[in-house]
Amino acid sequence: MGGAGSTRSKDLGAVHPWAVVEDGLDTSALERTESLFSLSNGRTGVRGSLDEGSPHGSPGCYLSGAYELWPVSYPEYSYGYPKVQERIVGVPAPTLVELFLGGERFDVRTGELAEHRRTLDLRAGTLQRVARWTSPGGAAVEVRSERLVPLERPGLFAVDYRVRPLDAPLDVEVRSALVAGEDLHETITEAGARGGSLRQRTDGSGLAVAVHVDHDVTGPAATEVRTHAAPDRVVTSVCARLAPGQELRVVKVVALGSAPHIAREALAEDLRTALSEGLRSGWEHLAAQQRAVLDDFWEHADVRVDGDDALQQAVRFALFHVLQAAAQGTDRGIPAKGLTGVGYDGHTFWDTEVFVMPVLNHVWPEAARDALRWRHAMLPAARERAQELGLAGATFPWRTITGRESSGYWPAGTAAVHLNADIADAAVRHLDATGDEEIAEAVVDIVVETARSWVVLGREDDEGRFHVDGVTGPDEYSALVDDNTYTNLMAQANLRAAVDLLERHPGRREVLGVEQAEVDDWVRLADAVHLPRDRRTGMPTQDAGCTDRKQWDFDATTPEQYPLADHFPYFSLYRRQVAKQADLVLAMHLRPDAFTLEDKRASFEYYEGLTVRDSSLSASVQAVLAAEVGHLELAADYVHEAAFVDLHDLRESTSDGLHVASLAGAWTALVAGYGGMRDAGGRLRFAPRLPPGLQGLTFRTRHRGSCLEVAVTPEEATYTLVGGDPVPTAHHGEEFTVGPGEGRTLPISPVEERPRPRQPPSRDPREVCRR
Repeated sequence: MGGAGSTRSKDLGAVHPWAVVEDGLDTSALERTESLFSLSNGRTGVRGSLDEGSPHGSPGCYLSGAYELWPVSYPEYSYGYPKVQERIVGVPAPTLVELFLGGERFDVRTGELAEHRRTLDLRAGTLQRVARWTSPGGAAVEVRSERLVPLERPGLFAVDYRVRPLDAPLDVEVRSALVAGEDLHETITEAGARGGSLRQRTDGSGLAVAVHVDHDVTGPAATEVRTHAAPDRVVTSVCARLAPGQELRVVKVVALGSAPHIAREALAEDLRTALSEGLRSGWEHLAAQQRAVLDDFWEHADVRVDGDDALQQAVRFALFHVLQAAAQGTDRGIPAKGLTGVGYDGHTFWDTEVFVMPVLNHVWPEAARDALRWRHAMLPAARERAQELGLAGATFPWRTITGRESSGYWPAGTAAVHLNADIADAAVRHLDATGDEEIAEAVVDIVVETARSWVVLGREDDEGRFHVDGVTGPDEYSALVDDNTYTNLMAQANLRAAVDLLERHPGRREVLGVEQAEVDDWVRLADAVHLPRDRRTGMPTQDAGCTDRKQWDFDATTPEQYPLADHFPYFSLYRRQVAKQADLVLAMHLRPDAFTLEDKRASFEYYEGLTVRDSSLSASVQAVLAAEVGHLELAADYVHEAAFVDLHDLRESTSDGLHVASLAGAWTALVAGYGGMRDAGGRLRFAPRLPPGLQGLTFRTRHRGSCLEVAVTPEEATYTLVGGDPVPTAHHGEEFTVGPGEGRTLPISPVEERPRPRQPPSRDPREVCRR
């Protein structure tokens, strides 16, 4: 664990509790830092590229829902394969601000860069930059810039750019530009006095994309401002002669959006209004508003870690990006990479429901409700997909932007039918955690339509047991298996939830056409779900017969051969005992009622030797179960892996966008792992224990309109009601209620640390975090 002031995030500056700071500039790492320093409000995302545009890694600006359709070609097409794929596209870039000093362009690769510091301020919600540079010709300047994407203003971007000479008068020119997106077409540019507009369109998806810009300039009286439009850009030039110490300030405000092409004129009018309001508000007001939004968020979401500075920074960094990914999501999904890059083509997966929404339920329930409403809006497409596949009810797509299936590899996509139950489970958990009756009808619709799918997907044997055959669970290295425990248990929960919700909301029966015979089938099948166990030990297993397969030869696998799917055919992986990620362990986390403590210990320790964590989704779940079954030091290692996945670029893939689900998992690993929080059935329960070396953990959780604070030390836990009605809860099985104006402190009994299970060679999380 990191000591105060001594730890460094990989290639970044010393650890700060409320910021990520890059001291100096490593141009070889720009792709990674562009992801880390991304700003977003859920609708507009801007990667953290340098203001002047070059050098660069993979700069980009993205609009949620701005996508293109690409044809999918197959060597051999089969019925049910998607014919087109949706992909997010880069839209016109609003960030470019170039600086010229007497004709010399500010370029960090030339001249002398005496100082360069970038700061992602997690409380202000801005990216700040300071540079002191002397040009090859000897002109010395200080450049300061700060950019933000307002969390409460969809489609807005702003940058405050300031320059001042250090030791001699200078002729300064600032060129601020909008630049056309490379994947878009039919560029139309217009220039005004201090700004202009740029319009483009997509081909296959039929979207109009537009960007409008204006500027507020403060400088000497003789400052000149002019704008011209080129075929692929709109450029506003600001020219002034500055004395030493005199400042030229250019505030750039941009409004971006997309809409169906037939609505392009209405889009343009909306953007002009948004731009006018943003410019009239001014930088100071926009920045103050951003800080107020963050203050409110951190009031409920902050997790305070005492004794591990690096982890403290990492969990706040994680929550900040989860907030950015989930904001303004009323009609958009939460992509696996947020709007921080083009990884996974901008698609939304089951990650949202299983890893992100449970966090949002307790720190920002409004965003979780938005994500749920988006899934509900996808029901018509999901019903059509179910009909195409010969199933009942609804079948949600494995990966999508608009609700259309975009996965061309069916063994890890279409066959991963657990997605239906994942979405249903997230809907039920949201309703239980919030008591939000406004969303109840949408929850019933989702749960009932997904429950219907299991009647066709499964089968009953001669003994009346219910099986689901030929499916892929969360572990994508074990495809097309029978009786995947995770899938079966989540299907069981789906069926039972449908029965329960229809009893509580009988009015939806007629709307959804549910007969009593259908409900009776759900009850019977849920009670008959088969859960496989090892025939020798009786231990729960991942799927039927999996422990009879030959184990993967880990000793013959070098560290360079991970991820395994990049170096071995799936045909080999599917026939061996090897797990890409937590599967049965995830089932034990989400369905703890189905296992005894001994079941959990035996299965957890067994699968530790098989799980290679080639997915970033794994570490947080393993952290939670490790803590629960008595492996606290191992839990601490997994907490670090989940939290550091992007700050330390553990998977060497941060360059194409951040891992939003793993970042959400950092909260889960701490709160559900060390804090032992469980929220099944609408009741909060806690079983906190800290690992050796950690002095304290404090977090807040929102529950049914109330807010409860939990402060944990190695010896005791204190529960305090911060706001709302009394909260009934439990501490290590002892039930009590926390009321207004009171706190309850209870002791934590020590637990004997179990012998540490071994992971596959080179996959010990301590080794992964050191690399």
